[in-house]
Amino acid sequence: MVDIFDRLQEARGPLGQYQQKAEGYFMFPELEGEIKPRMTFQGREVLTWSLNNYLGLANHPEVRKADADAAAKYGMAYPMGARMMSGQTKHHAELENRLAKFVKKESAFLLNYGYQGMVSIIDSLVTRKDVIVYDSESHACIMDGIFLHKAKGGKSFVFPHNDIERCGKMLKFATKNAEENGGGVLLITEGVFGMAGDLGNLPEIVKLKKDYKFRLLIDDAHGFGTMGKTGAGTDEHFGVQDDIDIYFSTFAKSMAGIGAFVAAHKYVVDSLKYSMRSQIFAKSLPMPMVFGALKRLDMLQNQSEHKDNLWKVATALQNGLRENGFDIGNTESPVTPVYFSGSVPEGTNIVIDLRENYNIFCSIVVYPVVPKGVLMLRLIPTAAHTLDDVNETIEVFKKIKVNLDAGKYNTEEMKSMKIG
Repeated sequence: MVDIFDRLQEARGPLGQYQQKAEGYFMFPELEGEIKPRMTFQGREVLTWSLNNYLGLANHPEVRKADADAAAKYGMAYPMGARMMSGQTKHHAELENRLAKFVKKESAFLLNYGYQGMVSIIDSLVTRKDVIVYDSESHACIMDGIFLHKAKGGKSFVFPHNDIERCGKMLKFATKNAEENGGGVLLITEGVFGMAGDLGNLPEIVKLKKDYKFRLLIDDAHGFGTMGKTGAGTDEHFGVQDDIDIYFSTFAKSMAGIGAFVAAHKYVVDSLKYSMRSQIFAKSLPMPMVFGALKRLDMLQNQSEHKDNLWKVATALQNGLRENGFDIGNTESPVTPVYFSGSVPEGTNIVIDLRENYNIFCSIVVYPVVPKGVLMLRLIPTAAHTLDDVNETIEVFKKIKVNLDAGKYNTEEMKSMKIG
């Protein structure tokens, strides 16, 4: 018999195995100071490209005042209890109604967190008789919802990322399986894929409804507030809002807050309200977060300059990188990946050089998220960045590329690394 605690010490998992060496620098780094493009990392000011603060609202004076006023009036505890039992207020309902109207759905349901919300949405929508079809690069919250579905005996079919032909084939298999078992089909994809920045091919997926009967759920965490004429999301960008059956997004990106929502026909939302375990058995969002979200939504809808500034910075950054020969993939959103060829040790040394010698802070992505031999630096532009920030970063990246091509990073570990 194995002591499970002994196993935890011996096998720390794919990320935990690097804890002793990486924690505090590559993992769980501490960025200090006010939320803005330039923050402090280990005592040094760094130009930061790692915050999902797309519209620059996190430290906006109007937002901070709304948060502070609500905290002063209500505290952080009210309302006390789960929504169904004792945690409902007219302000929670107001936020839901405004969100539903904004994304052009009949109804919306406010969620405590995006991750748990998506898992619970999937769990509540499908039974073991139903079949899920999903994009291979779906977010971890979607995957966990699918794992839960499969654990209950449900079936799922995956199609290669944005491969519409294979998506159709998977729908064909799913339809046959669902018909044999008396179930239905749910297709799940994303509006903006947060790692590579490309968009889910919503128009072509919607066209498949002519040949197959399925319901379509999209996770638009990175599209809400950034995509579409009004910022209502990637489905607005493509002009297919009426064809999206269930729309989901979080407040953690453009809204720079905590919480999430799901929107659909009223009868669908009503069903979710009474079946989502992550909401039925969890505390209601505290009032400061509700009032803060109302303020953020108001600014998102009525102050278009925030989205305009975001796209001005994102476009300048992406055009500048492309013009200087950098591979940024197929991004069509503010998410800006920069791809290099190299090993994992080279990737860690690039990050060290960026942070220690050039005062640039961004995230690195390595295998297995990207293929072996590929390194990806992920930049998140925001409305708070400036064109000077963009120019500085591009000049630094040009130097990084020269260093990488010259083999400078092909060492065990750069001596300038500082951890702790």
